[in-house]
Amino acid sequence: MPTPKAQFSHVGFLVRDAERMIDFYSRVMGLVLTDRGPYRLGGEIIFLSGTTREHHQVVFVTGRKDDTHSSILNQLSFHIDTLEEVCQQYKLLVDLQAKELQPRCHGNAWSLYFHDPDGNRCELYTPSPWYVNQPFGEPWDPTEPIPTIIAKTEALVRKSPGFTTREAWEAQQAARLAAH
Repeated sequence: MPTPKAQFSHVGFLVRDAERMIDFYSRVMGLVLTDRGPYRLGGEIIFLSGTTREHHQVVFVTGRKDDTHSSILNQLSFHIDTLEEVCQQYKLLVDLQAKELQPRCHGNAWSLYFHDPDGNRCELYTPSPWYVNQPFGEPWDPTEPIPTIIAKTEALVRKSPGFTTREAWEAQQAARLAAH
């Protein structure tokens, strides 16, 4: 099986003060807030981006303790070109007995979460053709046929808040970035 050309795309941090971090990354890095909401594991999750191609380049998750080291990392995320390649990687991760392997559909992407051998959380994902308000996360089955995955996802996201096409979301994001 050929190895996909995974491209690093975003990073997630545990944070103490979400508003302060949003302000800093907006003012210093030129990112804009794209979404925020309750995190399924507790606290809040916040998404920021400085491009139309990525819904988020930085993710903040609240709940960092005051006495923890500054390099607290939530996850390393890698972009994969196609849904087919993500499903192939799922099979490989199963064969490798990857710990905490969790397929999650975010509406705007299909993701695989897992831990590397040192226990670092990683994500492999590919974008979907749609956008829905984030956070959004539902389990999905990477062993199903690709047309089935796509059809099930489309049915799910069409009834979700903020549903639109990726192209429409990118146009909105371009306008927000230009105004920033």
